[in-house]
Amino acid sequence: MKTVAIIDYGMGNLHSVSKAVEHVAPDQRVLVTADAALIREADRVILPGVGAIRDCMAEIRRLGVDTLVRDVSRDRPFLGICVGMQALMSRSEENGWVDCIDLFPAEVRFFGDDLREHGDGQADARLKVPHMGWNEVHQTRDHALWQAIPDGERFYFVHSYYVEAEHNPDMAGRTHYGVDLAAAVARDSIFAVQFHPEKSHRAGLQLLKNFTQWTGA
Repeated sequence: MKTVAIIDYGMGNLHSVSKAVEHVAPDQRVLVTADAALIREADRVILPGVGAIRDCMAEIRRLGVDTLVRDVSRDRPFLGICVGMQALMSRSEENGWVDCIDLFPAEVRFFGDDLREHGDGQADARLKVPHMGWNEVHQTRDHALWQAIPDGERFYFVHSYYVEAEHNPDMAGRTHYGVDLAAAVARDSIFAVQFHPEKSHRAGLQLLKNFTQWTGA
């Protein structure tokens, strides 16, 4: 039986993610665990995350999850979700700049207190922060995790910080909320998303199902 390990470092939406994975992969064993040995033995690994990046990175470093993530993401399918995606970047503007795990060279930026959407000849509309709701995700490259998901499908987002899309060679999906942002990044056996697939209904469940079937190649 294949095993999916969801890393528990005290800052993730663990119950929702584990239930969603169990739903799409009833033939696989889903573990929510902080045990490094179990995580290293797993066939697939998920890094979720909610909350402030400073607190997340403090726990990640205290528990040695940063080293663990670097190791296990090299040779098996690895999925980062929301702050779990942001933690894989080089650093985040949140909390006065915080160094992250640095698997991807991008920075995480704040939307801004005066985020606005520019209309065609219309008054600018001020956008709420955090960005909370459904947005279209445009697939910017082919990937196994997009299988059976139409381009432009909507996913559910909750975040005040975003990974830059501009000059981002690892971007696999893009969305727009005042600015263009990376909705997904991918490299080798790593795929990470800013949205919450576990809250994104059919499309999100399909992405999780694709992850449980992905070989990482």
